[in-house]
Amino acid sequence: MRKSFKTILLVAILIISTLGECTMAFATTLPYDTYNYDYWDDIVYTPAAYVPDNSYSGVSLGTTNFTNPQDVYVSDDAVYVADTGNARVVKLNLELTEVLDIIDTFNYEGEEMTFSEPYGVCVSNENKLYVADRSQKRIWVLDEDKNVTLVVQDPQSEIIDDDFDFTPLKVAVDYANRIYVVAAGKTEGILVFDSEGNFTSFFGTISVKISVWERFWRKLSTRAQRSRQILYIATEFTGLDVDPDGFVYTTNYDTAGEQAVMKLNPKGEDVIRKGEKGVIAGDIAFSNSSSAYSGASTIVDVVYRGRGIYSILDSKRGRVFTYDSEGNLLYIFGGLGSQAGTFSQPVAIEQLGDKILVLDAGRRELMVFKSTEYGSLINEAVGLRYDGDETQAVDLWQKVLELDENFELANDGIGKAYLTSGDNEQAMKYLRLAMDKKYYSIAFRRYRNEWLKGNLQYILTGIIVVIIVWIVVRNILKMKKGKSQMKEGMLL
Repeated sequence: MRKSFKTILLVAILIISTLGECTMAFATTLPYDTYNYDYWDDIVYTPAAYVPDNSYSGVSLGTTNFTNPQDVYVSDDAVYVADTGNARVVKLNLELTEVLDIIDTFNYEGEEMTFSEPYGVCVSNENKLYVADRSQKRIWVLDEDKNVTLVVQDPQSEIIDDDFDFTPLKVAVDYANRIYVVAAGKTEGILVFDSEGNFTSFFGTISVKISVWERFWRKLSTRAQRSRQILYIATEFTGLDVDPDGFVYTTNYDTAGEQAVMKLNPKGEDVIRKGEKGVIAGDIAFSNSSSAYSGASTIVDVVYRGRGIYSILDSKRGRVFTYDSEGNLLYIFGGLGSQAGTFSQPVAIEQLGDKILVLDAGRRELMVFKSTEYGSLINEAVGLRYDGDETQAVDLWQKVLELDENFELANDGIGKAYLTSGDNEQAMKYLRLAMDKKYYSIAFRRYRNEWLKGNLQYILTGIIVVIIVWIVVRNILKMKKGKSQMKEGMLL
């Protein structure tokens, strides 16, 4: 009896301790919610796609602390941080274990000069460093020896106002060394310069819809009033990135919560796809203001991550939203707070291998997030789908569903793979779960046609049999009716 009691007690202790450890692990895993939106725009909590990995301050990297850092860029061989408050650019190795250089002075026309307020930074394919100096109102272009090879300043054009104050904030360069600049207060679009630093055009002008009521009042306004109203119509850009094919991804302030990111082709046309919801702006702007997820996000930066995947940074709630090339929201992570892994004032986002870097001006840190199995599976499955390998992605999507049975895009990917392989019945099953009306209709039509084709001879035979039976029965009834009438006549 005592032995049995001891055994039961030992088992109970083990169970309680195990549950306690599991509860503790669950409670301390993440300092923020990870969620997505379903077909009905309801919030669905999900496993974490990315989790905090590490954070780096200036001191931990072997230099003085960052002060108001505003941008980060990852090149083929280094990571660059625009340490704005300290008027320098800090160059780190890709492992984030060593400071390779402190760029705070450079050679310009035989003189040694310093930055004033380096706000944006990027590196070209030729390994030249582009620095947007906000206070000096210039884009400095430095070679590896810190010699200035180009200065972009004071753009001149008939389409630029004479009193325009060129204040560059962000800079990006494409494969042809075209320079794209986000400038403070310039609402007409991104400024584009050629490889020689000459202004060529505005890029990606945002079209703002004007209501009928606003049009009516504009007609009644004087010319001076209308000119002031132009400022009200336009909006500002906040960040940008260029993919290897030359498409420019840009973010902008979007108080309506409808579209805060664009993908601009070489003509400056927005070719981004917005998915089934037609919205690509971070959190969905619910009208319920009491919700922690309501109201439009404030998107401040974007990073293109390859194979159609890109992530945008919301400074309002400290969240990272990731989309595929079709505009489907893949996952969300991050949040504001004082705990490790949360943000104070996130300002810039980059990718380093399979990790995500977020620069936090408030914490004065470079924060690193690594993918979980859930996030890696989604990234690879989406990549295969982007490459056209829907069938190869099925196994990955099945594993995603094992971790998150509510992930609609996984069901959609599996359904489309079955549709491609010709298994329309299975395609209908998964596309229905994905709430994909368009492709479900295609699968249903194909399944119906296949069923009709395979059963047509039986259907026709059945119809013929029914007709024959109907004729026979009708004739029998007529004969019986005739005999009945004859009997009635004889009786009369």
